Amino acid sequence: MTSTSITTALSVNLNKVALVRNTRRLGIPSVTRAATLCLQAGANGITVHPRPDERHIRASDVPELAALLKDWPDREFNIEGNPFHNLMDVVGELVAQKLPVHQVTFVPDTQGQFTSDHGWCFPDDAARLKPLIEQAHAWGLRVSLFMDADAPAMVAAKAVGADRVELYTEPYAAAWGTPDQAAQLARFAAAAQAALDVGLGVNAGHDLNRDNLAAFIAQVPGVSEVSIGHALIADALELGYSATVKDYLRCIHRVLP
Repeated sequence: MTSTSITTALSVNLNKVALVRNTRRLGIPSVTRAATLCLQAGANGITVHPRPDERHIRASDVPELAALLKDWPDREFNIEGNPFHNLMDVVGELVAQKLPVHQVTFVPDTQGQFTSDHGWCFPDDAARLKPLIEQAHAWGLRVSLFMDADAPAMVAAKAVGADRVELYTEPYAAAWGTPDQAAQLARFAAAAQAALDVGLGVNAGHDLNRDNLAAFIAQVPGVSEVSIGHALIADALELGYSATVKDYLRCIHRVLP
C-alpha cells in the first residue's frame, strides 16, 4: 500500500526547547525564536504540550507563540494535552483573546507522566470526552484524539465527535530496523485506512525521525500532519533549526506524489 496523501504538514513540537530553557533563568534558548526559525524554514505549524507542572512549555509561552502565529496566517498552532487537566483553560484564554489556535489534540497522559505513551480507550472515555470535544468545536477548533493504532477504535473516535486522530507512533519507531517493522507498518496503515473510511483525518506523532519518517508516510495512507519534537530538536542541536526543518520536509516530499 502507498500513501494517498497529497500533502503532509510538518508541525514542530517545541517542548524540548522549553525544557532546556527552564534549566536556567536566562530565557535562552528562546521558544519564540525557535518557532520563528522553524517557520522561516518552511514548517507548516507549531505544536506545544503545556503540562500542569510546566516542566517544559509554560502557560505564559502559549499566548506568546499564538501572537507570533498571527504573522503566519498560513501556518497552524496545535496545542496538545489532557483536556481534564489544564488544556481547556489554556486554550480558552487564547480564544477569549482572539489569538490564533487551530487544533487541539487531546492526550490521555497523567500528571507528572514522563511522556505520552498510550491513546484514548473506547468506550471507557467516550462519555467524558464528548462534552469537551463539543466545547472545542464551539470555539471553532479542530479536535484530534491521540490514539493507538487500533483500527476498530476509529469508529468510536468518529462517533464521539473527533475530526482527526493522531496515531501514537512509538511502537512503529521502536520496531524500525527490526523484523517487526513491516508488521507495525501494516498495523498503522490499517488503522489509518479505518480512520479515513469513517471520515476522520489522520495525524501521527511520537519518535518519528529522519530515518523512519519517509517509510511511514509512504506506507500509511492519508497522513495530514506529523508532529515531531524530540528527534527534530535533537537534530537541530547539530544541524541548526533551518537545515533540520528542511531535511524533515525533504523526507516528506520525496515520498509524496
